[in-house]
Amino acid sequence: MIEKAIEVERMEHVISVFGSFDQNLRIIESELGVKVLNRDDMIHILGEEEAVLLAEKAINGLLTLAARGESIDAQNVRYILKLVSEGKETKIQELAGDVICITAKGKPIKPKTLGQKTYCDAIAKNTVTLGIGPAGTGKTYLAVAAAVAAFRAEEVNRIILTRPAVEAGERLGFLPGDLQSKVDPYLRPLYDALFDMLGADTYQKYLERGNIEVAPLAYMRGRTLDDSFIILDEAQNTSREQMKMFLTRIGFGSKVVITGDITQIDLPADKSSGLKVAMKVLEGLDDIAICTLSGADVVRHRLVQKIIEAYEVYDKKHPLAPVKKQIPRRYNKKV
Repeated sequence: MIEKAIEVERMEHVISVFGSFDQNLRIIESELGVKVLNRDDMIHILGEEEAVLLAEKAINGLLTLAARGESIDAQNVRYILKLVSEGKETKIQELAGDVICITAKGKPIKPKTLGQKTYCDAIAKNTVTLGIGPAGTGKTYLAVAAAVAAFRAEEVNRIILTRPAVEAGERLGFLPGDLQSKVDPYLRPLYDALFDMLGADTYQKYLERGNIEVAPLAYMRGRTLDDSFIILDEAQNTSREQMKMFLTRIGFGSKVVITGDITQIDLPADKSSGLKVAMKVLEGLDDIAICTLSGADVVRHRLVQKIIEAYEVYDKKHPLAPVKKQIPRRYNKKV
């Protein structure tokens, strides 16, 4: 057993790193099997040599983030512990990224993982960005934040959010109400993100002016979208023809973000996903980026990350058998 001491410059950084009631500290101790103490303006780490070295790197990384004004929570701590265990501690400082957008309640939106940072940088640099990854990686939320930021900066005149109206393995039947009421359930995740960024009143004002449009993918046919920030969500549920139609809507001064999770395709078994085809077709083209997020980029409850990993393990052991395409019989009518 050894002991390491880390000199502390400012105690408020230590308070931020340790968290409320030392909850962040408890995670480090539990994950690495070490004991961390704060005394004489220094942080002391006791435990086995390898674990102490990892804890030292993690705490130094967290102190660096705290010094740059980053708020530290349990998700940050677990992610940094993962980076340190993979030998990527030098990349921790990259997490102190620029703010993408400020929500209606004054909360700054910024990438929380290296994968999210790469994704946000790709959106800023390219005309078309494909964000592929599992649930909870912030694909849609960060794209909406980038769209609102571009709109506020007057880089675009409109925000257009769209997604295919495909049911997630259910048959909802005929929904009541007018056209908007019928499509609202499919577009609810996009509404939620916009409400968070703009507030309900501001969102309604821009919607009435035509600055914001939320519509099913089918409504994009025949249009040319200039000076717009366009987000296609749940793109794994587009057909090959729909994806081609959407990509050819791009006009001058526009930016496009396409998000999807290729492990959650709700199309019929004999129909190929337009997103999977687009990933192959668009690879290597200039001004188009394809970003793949993973379970490590999940920023929801930590159980979501464990669930995703469990499904990945299960799917490897039990791959789905290919579905044979049914050929309809033809009957000759007797005269």
